[in-house]
Amino acid sequence: VPRDKEIYDFTPIQKPANDMNTDTITTHFEYHAIDSNLLKLDELGHDDPTMIRRLEKYTDTDVRKDVPFDDPKVMSLFESPKVLGITSNDIDGCPTGSLGLPELGTDFVIQMIVDTKPTKFADLVRLAGLSHGTNVWLGNAQLLIKDGRCTISSAICTRDDIMVYLMDKGIDPLLSFEIMEHVRKGKGLLNYYDKEGNEIDEEQIMRDNNVPDWYIWSCKKISYMFPKAHAAAYIMMALRVAWYKVYHPLAYYAAFFGIRAKQFNYETMCMGPQKLEMEYNEVKNRINNHISLPKDDATYSDMRVVQEMYARGFEFMPLDIYKAKAHDFQIFDGKIMPSLDSIEGMGDKAAEQLEEVISQMDGPFESKKEMIEKCGINKTVMETMTKLGLLDGMKEDSQLSIFDL
Repeated sequence: VPRDKEIYDFTPIQKPANDMNTDTITTHFEYHAIDSNLLKLDELGHDDPTMIRRLEKYTDTDVRKDVPFDDPKVMSLFESPKVLGITSNDIDGCPTGSLGLPELGTDFVIQMIVDTKPTKFADLVRLAGLSHGTNVWLGNAQLLIKDGRCTISSAICTRDDIMVYLMDKGIDPLLSFEIMEHVRKGKGLLNYYDKEGNEIDEEQIMRDNNVPDWYIWSCKKISYMFPKAHAAAYIMMALRVAWYKVYHPLAYYAAFFGIRAKQFNYETMCMGPQKLEMEYNEVKNRINNHISLPKDDATYSDMRVVQEMYARGFEFMPLDIYKAKAHDFQIFDGKIMPSLDSIEGMGDKAAEQLEEVISQMDGPFESKKEMIEKCGINKTVMETMTKLGLLDGMKEDSQLSIFDL
């Protein structure tokens, strides 16, 4: 935005949730309508750097010095979960060991991994390009690879691939760039006149330079393409996390549950594999029968990683309210202690208040009443904690009765 202007000069504005008393002003606007006039910066928060920092802390390692990008065991995760000491049957048929890895752990991408069979870093970068593009994989590269027309190494995966490939075919670098720009924006192959009045038929130029029909067909299908550098950054992060999954599993799971898990629940996930399987099957059946609850998709994703952790022989330890952190999972004696906010109904502020109050105490709470008064925990959460055995031995009230004397 120019220095003498405000964003409000270009877009409509509103008060969030129609709250006219708030000082916050926001806008909801289709940026493509003004993207040729303004520069848009996507300054988004990411969990991955936070997770890497947590993994370094848990393991006393330096990701830049200690974690390679070409470790054979890590790369084998994309063939099977064997390196984790388990089989696909242990994790509900998942064919790879990539569950929980950023960019590589969803059902959609796992199926892409099965279809493309990546074996090296470059293949994974190309796969990331395919998964983030629009009409680049589905109905395009997926069909071409299945029909044997191309492989993951030769398919169009990122926008850079087009320019480099066309230059290798002998097409002028500037024209190769122009074709790349048209294709990656979803404009296809154009026919137009340049500044000198010369007709430019992009498709014919490609044919004249022996570009195969399948490649031209693929270019016409694409609506949006991902940049290669962005894809490479994603894969670098994913492989770093994968290294910890293979070589420091407890740290990996503790970091994942504390940072990336969205619906982690102490009662349903930390009571052993049998309890998990029962809850997991209920959630899965609801999803498959199209009667899922709003949180089921996120719960299902978290449960799959818990299922994998149990299959590898690792366990949770009972949550100790005097040791547990508000949001961070911890490792004690080869087991993982969940965070306070994994208790059903325990909000962020209540968990933080509980941790802070306990850190300033010399001993345990005298009663549940004292805990409620000092921490602001509601009755429902207290009942849940009591049911889970987290408050065993704690009296209801601090007052002495005549029978206590």
